[in-house]
Amino acid sequence: MKSKESRAIRRRLQSSYATSIISISLVLCLLGTIAILLLTTQRISRYVMENVGFSVFLKEQVKEADIYQLQKTLDAAPYVRSTLYINKDDAAKDFSEEYGEDFQGFLGYNPLLASIELKLDARYANNDSIEHIEQQLLKYDEVKEVSYQRTMIHALNDNMEKISLFVLAFSILLFVVSVSLINSTIRLSVYSRRFLIRTMQLVGATNTFIRRPFLWRSVLHGIFSAMIAMGILVSGLYRIQGQLENIISINDMQILGGLFLIVFTLGITLNWISTFFAVNKFLKIRTDRLYNF
Repeated sequence: MKSKESRAIRRRLQSSYATSIISISLVLCLLGTIAILLLTTQRISRYVMENVGFSVFLKEQVKEADIYQLQKTLDAAPYVRSTLYINKDDAAKDFSEEYGEDFQGFLGYNPLLASIELKLDARYANNDSIEHIEQQLLKYDEVKEVSYQRTMIHALNDNMEKISLFVLAFSILLFVVSVSLINSTIRLSVYSRRFLIRTMQLVGATNTFIRRPFLWRSVLHGIFSAMIAMGILVSGLYRIQGQLENIISINDMQILGGLFLIVFTLGITLNWISTFFAVNKFLKIRTDRLYNF
């Protein structure tokens, strides 16, 4: 009889532990998603900003040698990520392919100018820097004019700032909700063993002695939950990496390393802290309230 009762109690405890681990794993998945969002927001911003560019149109009489020298000079500039020289013939070919018209046959000559397409380093893709760069480019003797989508770039910078603030605020909100869910899950787990805590007190066990197994178990549960959460998150990253090419990859050790550190740290720390305060609460509660809690 005692053996059957003991097995039943053990099954209930194991079921309680499994439920707690699964619940915390799901919450850690949410926290991991927040971490991925924060880790990739800056990368997304940089990716967008590095596609901001200038079309530097060159004067008609400029020699090829001077153009290549100018391109080398621009490549060495700190604000330049890449350059691409497009001569007059290539410019005419691109125009014809895009608009489907052979304007050279109609006009009898090629009115387009050679240009250097310039992509900016993300650090300089802000409104103030772009205006300064434009003035710097116009100082070169070979340059006739500089063209870029001023309105779009200004709107892009303003929107990226708003998006970053929204992501930060949203992440803080989800973090608070996630911490509350973990805390509630652990409090329910400790609640189911409140009479065991009181029995240990009655036989003279110290508070430290009573807390120790709960805290050790919370660390183990945190590790198991983090492992499950990491498995789900890595699987999710594997599925979406094709849609987020050049931004996130399953082989990106910086993202995976940061995610691993965040998920395991939160899993262990939040479990330990929540368990500590939950056990303390039942250590201090009066006996008559154990039945009405």
